[in-house]
Amino acid sequence: MAALPAKAQVVVIGAGIVGNSLCYHLAELGWTDIVQLDKGPLPNPGGSTGHASNFIFPVDHSREMFDITADSVRQYQELGVFTQSGGYEVARTEERMEELRRRMTSAKAWGVEASLVTPEEVVEKVPFLDPSVIVGGFWTPSVGVVDSLRAGTIMRERAQEKGALTVVPTVEVTGMTVVDGAIKAVETTQGTIEADTVVICCGVWSPKLARMAGAHIPLTPAVHQMISVGPCEALAERPGEISFPIVRDMDTFCYERQVGSDMEVGSYAHRPILWDPEDIPSIEQAKLSPTEMPFTQDDFDPQLEQALELMPELLGDERAEIRYAINGLLSLTPDGFPILGETPEVKGLWSAAAIWIKEGPGTAKAVAEWMTHGNPGIDLGHSDIARFYPFQRTRAFVKERTSEAFNKTYGIVHPSEQWTVARNLRLAPMHDAQKALGAVFYEAAGWERPHWYASNESLLAAYDEDQLMPRAAEWDSRWWSPIINAEHLRMRETAAMIDLTAFAIFDVVGPKALDAVQHIIVAQADVRVGRVIYTPVLDERGGFRSDLTVMRLGHDHFRVVTGGAHGMADKKWFADRMPEGATVVDLTSSWTTIGLWGPKAKEILSSITRDDVSKEAFGFGTCREIEIGDLMVLASRISYVGEFGWELYVPIELGAALWDRVYEAGRPHGLVPAGIGVYATTGRIEKGYRAYGFELDTERTLTETGMERKKLKDADFIGKEALLAQAGEPPKTVLCSLTVDDHTSSTGVKRYMLGGEPILKRDGTPIVDGHGHRPYVTTAGSAPSLRKHVLMAFLPPEEAVVGNELAVSYMEELYPVTVAANDATPLFDPENARIRGVEAPAEPVTVGGA
Repeated sequence: MAALPAKAQVVVIGAGIVGNSLCYHLAELGWTDIVQLDKGPLPNPGGSTGHASNFIFPVDHSREMFDITADSVRQYQELGVFTQSGGYEVARTEERMEELRRRMTSAKAWGVEASLVTPEEVVEKVPFLDPSVIVGGFWTPSVGVVDSLRAGTIMRERAQEKGALTVVPTVEVTGMTVVDGAIKAVETTQGTIEADTVVICCGVWSPKLARMAGAHIPLTPAVHQMISVGPCEALAERPGEISFPIVRDMDTFCYERQVGSDMEVGSYAHRPILWDPEDIPSIEQAKLSPTEMPFTQDDFDPQLEQALELMPELLGDERAEIRYAINGLLSLTPDGFPILGETPEVKGLWSAAAIWIKEGPGTAKAVAEWMTHGNPGIDLGHSDIARFYPFQRTRAFVKERTSEAFNKTYGIVHPSEQWTVARNLRLAPMHDAQKALGAVFYEAAGWERPHWYASNESLLAAYDEDQLMPRAAEWDSRWWSPIINAEHLRMRETAAMIDLTAFAIFDVVGPKALDAVQHIIVAQADVRVGRVIYTPVLDERGGFRSDLTVMRLGHDHFRVVTGGAHGMADKKWFADRMPEGATVVDLTSSWTTIGLWGPKAKEILSSITRDDVSKEAFGFGTCREIEIGDLMVLASRISYVGEFGWELYVPIELGAALWDRVYEAGRPHGLVPAGIGVYATTGRIEKGYRAYGFELDTERTLTETGMERKKLKDADFIGKEALLAQAGEPPKTVLCSLTVDDHTSSTGVKRYMLGGEPILKRDGTPIVDGHGHRPYVTTAGSAPSLRKHVLMAFLPPEEAVVGNELAVSYMEELYPVTVAANDATPLFDPENARIRGVEAPAEPVTVGGA
């Protein structure tokens, strides 16, 4: 292998499946001077690529992870290293069978062939499995195994054949050179190599290398136990490495995977065993490889007993023995997603970490596109390294969350599931007052946010069942309450106040602030001081990077307000694009926000301020400072729930006082505190408001989402060229709102979709849009004012017709739905009279004849 060069266009650190794939894809995209380093020998340098079980189950409840996995499988197949075996996920309990029905929902949404099977059907293909132990299973014919070492070798060699790659194995990185916040060189045991772009693809070692540059890759090495039992006579009779389907014994958190005449048994059921990257032994110290730790038998014994129950004759064969047993290291992150993209702390230093074998080539391709074009082909919003706040990058936080996450690898995880650890870290200033009102807190970006209030339970008696839509099925009602609907209805009648402290807030200031904001956002930024701008933020292809609001507070002062979950990524997007003379200042921890909305909002606010807050004096889309007693409050007249009112901003130390004053002033008018269940779901979905990460991502366009503009501003902005090119093209898909016509299941229990379900023809026939995607529910939720459950989904143009009758598949049953809107026209108050402060109709608006 080559000696260490003095310079490179890019240095890729790591020669596992991710590093090798990345080198190949960078070379394919035109990079000509790539240097790859690894401290181990090739082809197996000692990372998890060398000891992983290397099987791929394609169905995931996350579209992002499914897309990455599907692209990886395609690449493995093209390389000739994929062996299709089929796979079963078997259930020992009825609760797990319900989860497998949910898995069928996702399979249909992504277009994966799958079916639910009986124990007898499982035994037809896996004759050594005891059918009496299970109650059913989920069969996926496209499951298979890959030779990841061979795949990596092929990709690495192809990049070398192009003359684009120099490979330097057995060289260890000892440091990083950072100048003025940008990477400049990598220091190694063989010397220093200069490079303005460095990618860390080191799996479990990634945090250690990032820290050398003053950056953070918040993952932890974690033990996954695995044994290999053999020789097994039933397996030895078949040719090749694998001839039986892989079995995931989901309720025991185990899998069984044939390897020739042996059966591998792996476990995610044992206690979380976490390591620090610095404590991983060196190649010289390791008995097998640095990521293959000594086996701890006591941890595995319970799982071995359960595996013997499932496959008694095979694993109980007296001639078979445990021939290989390890505590293999893999990477875990606090939220279960990979860590991808340029680090927020160091320019030019990229992360491609926490990627499993099933995602390797697909992720590498997307990251290579990101590095080359500025955006990836697959939306990676949930995997962006910039998503983490500083506290989420700490070792303590990572270890707490991953300790809980490890046993959820095969767990039944609800879409709204809440963490039980690393809680109560970020508390709104009015937190104690909210607790006293019986707030049920959900966590978002570390903040504890009320989702509903037990103090509002008495409101349930004021509304009928059609409005409250109680959910009898436990799964549908988990992490939900009809109180949310009651709070929503009271807001529509009188007013509600909502804690919005979790907003991310940052200012763009300086003499070039206008130029900076104008270049980044779609909407016109050159507006008078005191205007509030709602705007998409696009990438160069015209896909969504965000949607947010901007307040112009001065000639050279703009305030950006965005969702907490994506706030740090938005801040990085703006900061990376600042010209000289403009700066981004993060104020997230300096301000708190309270939303006040409803027909009585003006009366309530007027009672505590002498400022004129009438609709004539305080127009929609404007902001200004008002006095509430001795509090100076920045009031912004904007609404995400479709009601007249304001977002009220004060320094965080004054938040409790503002909360108390608004609450006390509002009580005589019927005001209630309302939770995020109203703000983020019921109020939003009635108005058809789109949300980033649900309806909006980098793969969607303004036209497809119904957010196109009749005229674009004259000033240039990111994505403008793409928008002009899209203007003459018909959309390949259209975002629609659909209402559920009948919730009654085959058992007579009404079921309520939660999101992610496929939209089909009434007879269950699949639908495909112009992108080749199957429609699925992006947002689902109650619309209490409409007495309907509403779904949002992208449909092909020919199906996006108001009144079109379709179906949604939920837990393996079809429910009739009707297209109620095929543009951004709200289902509730379509004229937006309420937001403007016009007298609202006395009776609730209904759709679909309800």
